[in-house]
Amino acid sequence: MTIPLACQEQLLPGADLSQKFALALALGYQGVELRGRGDLEFARRLPELRRARNAGVVMPTVCVEMDHFIGDFDPDRSRDAVRNLHSQLSVIAEIGGIGAMTPASWGMFSRRLPPFEPPRSPAGDRQVLVDALGELGEHARAEGVTLFLEPLNRYEDHMVNRLDDGVALCAAVGLPSVRVVADTFHMNIEEDDVHAALRAAAPYLGHVQVSDSNRYQPGAGHLDWPALLRTLRDINYRGWLALECRLRGDPVRALQQAATVLRHAQPRQAAA
Repeated sequence: MTIPLACQEQLLPGADLSQKFALALALGYQGVELRGRGDLEFARRLPELRRARNAGVVMPTVCVEMDHFIGDFDPDRSRDAVRNLHSQLSVIAEIGGIGAMTPASWGMFSRRLPPFEPPRSPAGDRQVLVDALGELGEHARAEGVTLFLEPLNRYEDHMVNRLDDGVALCAAVGLPSVRVVADTFHMNIEEDDVHAALRAAAPYLGHVQVSDSNRYQPGAGHLDWPALLRTLRDINYRGWLALECRLRGDPVRALQQAATVLRHAQPRQAAA
């Protein structure tokens, strides 16, 4: 089974989602991954998103795009992130998608920089995340979609850096509507063995975002895409591959390169 490819909307040239999707199809993608900004902006896009869905645009997922997230040290900012994700889960469900994704935090604190110790204990971090993921997971289950938790590398987040960190939180929440995201850029930094990490996370793996080792499009770095795609096939991964990266060179050519690399890297089906 071939894993479908999606491209994040901001990477695609075009005046609207229909034009972006037409280009995506021409380049070898099957869907558009949306971006969900704060202040409930994603919900205000509903008329646009309904028109796009009616025109045949496939929009499987939304990636939250805010300056604060569910693990924020400030309880009000954390609650606001939860509120926005509630809304984004409902919107993605209405337009026929499968789920919304979020990190625990981004750029809030790193143990790699002074003062090295965050203002909240590891136990406090865990409780804030379990509470938020549990609430959002119940809402996602009611909507028939999934909340995806994305581990980020140690320089961008101090709480959830590896797949096993995300899996432990999913297991603590105990809801099938809360799953982990594998992002190949962050895994390239954090995982001792990317393939072993994917195999261990397989029961909780709900979504995969792709960029190369240098954060540019697949094919611009040194990741072994055939090996990665073989591992995903071996664990029977059934989700999407969503392109989330910077683009090096002409944008359309870079997007085409990425789609070609990912398509050719997928293991061929055995002849019947």
